Amino acid sequence: MSPFPTPAPGDQPVLVAGGISDSHTWNLVYLQLLVEEHGHRVVNLGPCVPEDLLIAEALAHRPALIVVSSVNGHGYHDGMRTVTRLREHPQLAAVPAVIGGKLGIAGPCGSDEVTALRAAGYDAVFDDSAEGVAAFRQLLATLPQRALV
Repeated sequence: MSPFPTPAPGDQPVLVAGGISDSHTWNLVYLQLLVEEHGHRVVNLGPCVPEDLLIAEALAHRPALIVVSSVNGHGYHDGMRTVTRLREHPQLAAVPAVIGGKLGIAGPCGSDEVTALRAAGYDAVFDDSAEGVAAFRQLLATLPQRALV
Protein backbone atom coordinates (compact mmCIF):
# COMPACT_ATOMS: atom_id res chain seq x y z
CA MET A 1 0.00 0.00 0.00
CA SER A 2 1.28 3.43 -0.95
CA PRO A 3 1.96 5.92 1.87
CA PHE A 4 0.50 8.64 -0.36
CA PRO A 5 -3.17 8.99 -1.24
CA THR A 6 -4.09 8.29 -4.84
CA PRO A 7 -5.73 11.34 -6.44
CA ALA A 8 -9.20 11.00 -7.89
CA PRO A 9 -9.24 10.64 -11.69
CA GLY A 10 -8.88 14.04 -13.30
CA ASP A 11 -7.46 15.54 -10.10
CA GLN A 12 -3.83 14.82 -10.84
CA PRO A 13 -1.95 18.10 -11.08
CA VAL A 14 0.80 19.08 -13.45
CA LEU A 15 4.03 19.54 -11.51
CA VAL A 16 6.13 22.48 -12.78
CA ALA A 17 9.73 23.01 -11.65
CA GLY A 18 12.80 24.97 -12.58
CA GLY A 19 16.08 23.16 -13.04
CA ILE A 20 18.37 22.85 -10.04
CA SER A 21 20.69 25.66 -11.20
CA ASP A 22 18.02 27.87 -12.76
CA SER A 23 16.86 30.77 -10.58
CA HIS A 24 14.44 32.24 -13.13
CA THR A 25 10.76 32.46 -12.21
CA TRP A 26 8.99 34.18 -15.10
CA ASN A 27 9.11 31.00 -17.18
CA LEU A 28 7.48 29.08 -14.34
CA VAL A 29 4.71 31.67 -13.96
CA TYR A 30 4.12 31.54 -17.71
CA LEU A 31 3.99 27.74 -17.65
CA GLN A 32 1.59 27.73 -14.71
CA LEU A 33 -0.78 30.12 -16.46
CA LEU A 34 -0.53 28.20 -19.74
CA VAL A 35 -1.22 24.85 -18.07
CA GLU A 36 -4.12 26.30 -16.04
CA GLU A 37 -5.53 27.84 -19.23
CA HIS A 38 -5.72 24.27 -20.56
CA GLY A 39 -7.82 23.21 -17.56
CA HIS A 40 -5.22 21.60 -15.32
CA ARG A 41 -4.34 22.18 -11.68
CA VAL A 42 -0.68 23.14 -11.21
CA VAL A 43 1.76 22.57 -8.38
CA ASN A 44 4.54 25.07 -9.09
CA LEU A 45 7.69 24.16 -7.15
CA GLY A 46 9.54 27.30 -8.22
CA PRO A 47 13.16 27.78 -9.31
CA CYS A 48 16.31 25.86 -8.30
CA VAL A 49 14.43 22.68 -7.43
CA PRO A 50 16.69 19.96 -6.00
CA GLU A 51 16.04 16.46 -7.31
CA ASP A 52 15.07 15.20 -3.83
CA LEU A 53 12.34 17.84 -3.55
CA LEU A 54 11.00 17.12 -7.04
CA ILE A 55 10.89 13.39 -6.27
CA ALA A 56 9.18 13.91 -2.91
CA GLU A 57 6.55 16.20 -4.45
CA ALA A 58 5.98 13.84 -7.36
CA LEU A 59 5.45 10.95 -4.95
CA ALA A 60 3.09 13.04 -2.82
CA HIS A 61 1.00 14.50 -5.67
CA ARG A 62 1.06 11.66 -8.24
CA PRO A 63 1.03 14.20 -11.09
CA ALA A 64 -0.42 13.71 -14.54
CA LEU A 65 2.75 15.34 -15.90
CA ILE A 66 6.10 16.65 -14.64
CA VAL A 67 7.45 19.70 -16.46
CA VAL A 68 11.07 20.83 -15.98
CA SER A 69 11.84 24.26 -17.39
CA SER A 70 15.13 26.03 -18.06
CA VAL A 71 16.01 29.57 -19.04
CA ASN A 72 19.67 29.74 -18.02
CA GLY A 73 20.93 27.37 -20.73
CA HIS A 74 21.95 24.58 -18.38
CA GLY A 75 18.74 22.62 -18.92
CA TYR A 76 20.41 19.76 -20.75
CA HIS A 77 22.92 19.00 -17.99
CA ASP A 78 20.53 19.72 -15.10
CA GLY A 79 17.77 17.82 -16.85
CA MET A 80 19.87 14.69 -17.36
CA ARG A 81 20.62 14.48 -13.63
CA THR A 82 17.01 15.22 -12.72
CA VAL A 83 15.37 12.62 -14.94
CA THR A 84 17.94 9.99 -14.04
CA ARG A 85 17.15 10.45 -10.35
CA LEU A 86 13.40 10.62 -11.03
CA ARG A 87 13.35 7.38 -13.01
CA GLU A 88 15.20 5.53 -10.22
CA HIS A 89 11.87 5.46 -8.34
CA PRO A 90 9.57 2.67 -9.58
CA GLN A 91 6.48 4.64 -8.48
CA LEU A 92 7.46 7.41 -10.89
CA ALA A 93 8.59 5.29 -13.83
CA ALA A 94 5.30 5.71 -15.71
CA VAL A 95 4.67 9.38 -14.85
CA PRO A 96 5.14 11.44 -18.02
CA ALA A 97 8.02 13.91 -17.69
CA VAL A 98 9.03 16.60 -20.16
CA ILE A 99 11.71 19.26 -20.31
CA GLY A 100 11.82 22.49 -22.22
CA GLY A 101 13.15 25.97 -22.62
CA LYS A 102 16.70 27.06 -23.24
CA LEU A 103 18.47 23.74 -22.81
CA GLY A 104 21.94 24.68 -24.07
CA ILE A 105 24.17 27.71 -23.52
CA ALA A 106 25.14 27.71 -27.21
CA GLY A 107 21.54 27.62 -28.45
CA PRO A 108 18.98 24.88 -28.97
CA CYS A 109 19.97 21.28 -28.34
CA GLY A 110 20.83 19.24 -31.37
CA SER A 111 19.24 15.94 -32.25
CA ASP A 112 21.92 14.01 -30.31
CA GLU A 113 21.11 15.87 -27.09
CA VAL A 114 17.35 15.50 -27.61
CA THR A 115 17.84 11.77 -28.20
CA ALA A 116 19.96 11.51 -25.03
CA LEU A 117 17.34 13.34 -22.94
CA ARG A 118 14.61 11.04 -24.27
CA ALA A 119 16.75 7.94 -23.68
CA ALA A 120 17.39 9.10 -20.10
CA GLY A 121 13.65 9.19 -19.40
CA TYR A 122 11.95 12.33 -20.72
CA ASP A 123 8.85 11.65 -22.76
CA ALA A 124 9.29 14.84 -24.76
CA VAL A 125 11.80 17.66 -25.18
CA PHE A 126 10.67 21.15 -26.19
CA ASP A 127 12.84 24.05 -27.26
CA ASP A 128 11.90 27.66 -26.54
CA SER A 129 10.67 28.41 -30.07
CA ALA A 130 7.08 29.11 -31.09
CA GLU A 131 7.00 25.58 -32.50
CA GLY A 132 8.16 24.19 -29.14
CA VAL A 133 5.38 26.03 -27.30
CA ALA A 134 2.80 24.83 -29.86
CA ALA A 135 3.98 21.23 -29.41
CA PHE A 136 3.75 21.61 -25.62
CA ARG A 137 0.17 22.93 -25.98
CA GLN A 138 -0.69 19.85 -28.05
CA LEU A 139 0.67 17.65 -25.28
CA LEU A 140 -1.46 19.46 -22.69
CA ALA A 141 -4.55 18.81 -24.80
CA THR A 142 -3.98 15.06 -24.42
CA LEU A 143 -4.05 15.10 -20.59
CA PRO A 144 -7.23 14.44 -18.61
CA GLN A 145 -8.69 17.83 -17.71
CA ARG A 146 -10.10 19.00 -14.42
CA ALA A 147 -12.60 21.83 -14.33
CA LEU A 148 -11.15 24.74 -12.37
CA VAL A 149 -13.66 26.59 -10.23
